[in-house]
Amino acid sequence: RMLCMSSTGDSGGATFVVPVASSKWLDAHYDPVANLYTFSSCIALSDLHGDGENKLVVGDLGTGVCNMKLKVYRGTGLLSESTLLDLPTGLVSFPMDLHEPRTPAIAVASGPFIYVYKNLRPYFKFTLPSLEANPLEQDVWSQAKEMSLPSTPTLMDVTGQFDVEFRITVACRNGNIYILRRDSPKPKYCIELSSHPVALVRMGKNVVVGCTHETLHGYTQKGKKLWTAYLPAPVTTMALMDLPTRGFQAVLVGLANCEVHVYRDKNLVSTIKTPDVVTSICFGRYGREDGTLIMTTKGGGLIVKILKRTAVFDDRDSASGPPIAQSIRLNVPKKTKLYVDQTLRERENAVAMHRAFQMDLSRLRLAAARAYVKALESSLTPMSASLTEPLKMNAVVQGLGPSFKLTLNIQNTAACRPVMNLAISFLYDENLYSMRTAFFKIPLLVPGLNYPIDTFVECLSDKGISDIIKVFVLREGKSAPLLTAHINMPVSEGIALN
Repeated sequence: RMLCMSSTGDSGGATFVVPVASSKWLDAHYDPVANLYTFSSCIALSDLHGDGENKLVVGDLGTGVCNMKLKVYRGTGLLSESTLLDLPTGLVSFPMDLHEPRTPAIAVASGPFIYVYKNLRPYFKFTLPSLEANPLEQDVWSQAKEMSLPSTPTLMDVTGQFDVEFRITVACRNGNIYILRRDSPKPKYCIELSSHPVALVRMGKNVVVGCTHETLHGYTQKGKKLWTAYLPAPVTTMALMDLPTRGFQAVLVGLANCEVHVYRDKNLVSTIKTPDVVTSICFGRYGREDGTLIMTTKGGGLIVKILKRTAVFDDRDSASGPPIAQSIRLNVPKKTKLYVDQTLRERENAVAMHRAFQMDLSRLRLAAARAYVKALESSLTPMSASLTEPLKMNAVVQGLGPSFKLTLNIQNTAACRPVMNLAISFLYDENLYSMRTAFFKIPLLVPGLNYPIDTFVECLSDKGISDIIKVFVLREGKSAPLLTAHINMPVSEGIALN
């Protein structure tokens, strides 16, 4: 499938025929020599003529010394351009008229001035800060002067209405983000970042910040950290992707590795490859297409992509990493009065509690050491403590009763020395059990081999009780056993036959 768009203006009427890749985006237009050098803060999409067709308005930086212009694009062609006297630092579209149709105007911050353009013509110029404020706006400016920040602002996002409630999110050069509210002359909340912010985007009630250490952070509007995503390259620019018709919101993140990542919260839902490093991003309605992505590159190119109407963004993260369930916040209950009282008690008696803990820990270690020594002295361990006869034994009981098969697995764990002259003896309650052979000798044990020894146990009681049978591994000429095992016999489920 091929998508064909004609281009006029700076590109000389060239026609670009671009193959459409099997992705979520259609490659609508790419002009590598558009000579557009700008940032995301100097791009806007607006219906300048009230005809339902949005135009692209760009504050072009030119060479940084000359050729600074305000350019307006319609489709892929340049509609108009106006010369700017200084570098543009910001550009917004806003409605000026109170009556219908409310044709938007363009405000451009350039040097110490704010230029207002209406119908693509210069309409007004504000000079900051020497211009006297309008008497109707005197109260507004006086309140704005009362808001102070501890450092120079570099990024700003504003939401709300001045007469009702508003929030101003400001990223400053000291690496912190401050949140101002209507009734507070000083910052209400402060977000301390581990590295300096590069871009700032508000998504709903949350703030997404891209930092210099190749990280993307999400915060609430009160400054609480929600998540962190690690990026494969440094951040160059960011913008909001809002599709009201689908109820979808995401953050577009331009990276220095010629990629644009689409994040929904901390989940990477789409990746866009670009021919050059992206320096500015704008998403919105362009012309009559709602889902249009406009990007400018480091080399001055212009890229236009259109979101497919059949595109679906999965909620699961397409990047490798832990599952989504790991990032789901737990419903932690609120702190109760008992919890607060316990915390205060621990804080006041921390030294005494630590000493009591250390005392209990020492007693536990002493009890464990005594039990270990007792087990070694009485040969109650499953492995022999003797270096001359290193043995290991385990027992298996089979059967439902009253007859049980008892199997002893004995192994010589020595490297190359065999063990001989051993015997096995059983100690049990003769009123409950009887054994055909309660004492027998063990043949020579070769190292590394497992020797199963079988015997049969008969349960004499029909009262449903059981007991322990003790097994001793003996050495001729020694009174202390080499190994001792206690076998918990199961309850007999059968009926004894006379």
